[in-house]
Amino acid sequence: MYVSVFDLFSIGIGPSSSHTVGPMRASLDFVRRLRESNSLSRVRRVGCTLYGSLGATGLGHGTPDAVVAGLAGLEPTTCDPAQVTGAWDAAAGARALALGGDHRIEFEHDDVALEPRTRLQHPNAMTLAAWSDSAVPIVEHTYFSVGGGFIQREGDAENEATTEVPLPYRNATELLELCAELDLGIADIARRNEESLRSRQQVDAGLDELWRVMDDCITAGLTTDGTLPGPLKVARRARSLREKLENTEAENGRSLPGEWLLAFALAVNEENASGGRVVTAPTNGAAGIIPAVGRYYLTFVDGASVEGMRTYLLTATAIGTLFKANASISGAVGGCQAEVGSACAMAAGALCAVLGGTPKQVENAAEIAMEHHLGLTCDPVAGLVQVPCIERNAIASSTAVTAARLSLNGDGTHVVSLDAVIETMRQTGLDMSTKYKETSEGGLAVNVIEC
Repeated sequence: MYVSVFDLFSIGIGPSSSHTVGPMRASLDFVRRLRESNSLSRVRRVGCTLYGSLGATGLGHGTPDAVVAGLAGLEPTTCDPAQVTGAWDAAAGARALALGGDHRIEFEHDDVALEPRTRLQHPNAMTLAAWSDSAVPIVEHTYFSVGGGFIQREGDAENEATTEVPLPYRNATELLELCAELDLGIADIARRNEESLRSRQQVDAGLDELWRVMDDCITAGLTTDGTLPGPLKVARRARSLREKLENTEAENGRSLPGEWLLAFALAVNEENASGGRVVTAPTNGAAGIIPAVGRYYLTFVDGASVEGMRTYLLTATAIGTLFKANASISGAVGGCQAEVGSACAMAAGALCAVLGGTPKQVENAAEIAMEHHLGLTCDPVAGLVQVPCIERNAIASSTAVTAARLSLNGDGTHVVSLDAVIETMRQTGLDMSTKYKETSEGGLAVNVIEC
């Protein structure tokens, strides 16, 4: 199995890959199918029901807005994020929706319904239906938002971009064996797979674009203040932290890399929480870790380069593929360990690689990072990707750097393998109560007063 870097990392909008980007893509797919079957012109009304975790935390994650925006033909990669925010209320207020952007139909607020107590075969499920003049839908499809913005339509084979590649691997053991057999680094394995799908120039241009969006997101977060949307009234902190660091460094004449790392992560996740432009890395809830560690590398590591950043992203992809194939990157499936834990492991291994680590040391770094996130619950207060999510990204960024440096001080030999820790994460996710898996029914979500 191999998941392309351009699928694992996709440009989208906040605040959630599984609750915003995935439902938006599902709505787009639904409209596409209506158009391709020549049914679009017959539609008089559409409806969407959000089940399980999508229903439980959909309001806080902006899921109804994303559904309506997708039905209107907006793409998460290219849309203006401001067009998505409030799309549900706007369409209901106008009592109309331009389906696919050009077919006007009636629309009511209740056309998007939340059913958190009903769980289908995946915790992130949604059903879209379209009617003409009959009470029986002319088209109806159920979709599962399986994490990281990936979607699967009920009845289809898994749609996870696992195109045939020359160097597939099922686990970290096989990945390390490939590296040893071919005398290649982990990023080299990923590059050969990517270049079987597109040219080297296209790969490099795509990697550079992913990093540009990540970097722009950091910059936006570092220069924006105010309060994040929602009832918690969480104040942005990245800009004030940046200003404090700049003043402190000017006075003391020395840089503070660790503190900047925290600022970078806060910046991304504050942008995500506000519904801004982000890169799923591999999810939105964990979107700050890989960009923060990447900016840390470019800013504070001697000899950092554009080519090094490409190696960083490719290494992270090779590791992320392992989590997606053998466990999950969805908080609704595995808790926050599946999101922040996997992102931390990806960043740790990737940083280890660009600091000169061997494939065994890279695998060790990823294992250390994931091992110390096992059991982490997903319990967003008020269903928002704010508390504790923003700070978790900052702490995990620091953990990633620590894991990379710890592994570099060894020879890659260690007791717990990355395969073992991924399997442990999978089992822990299965054992974890549903109330700790992005439903806001347990943990901090019920012990913090929303005010």
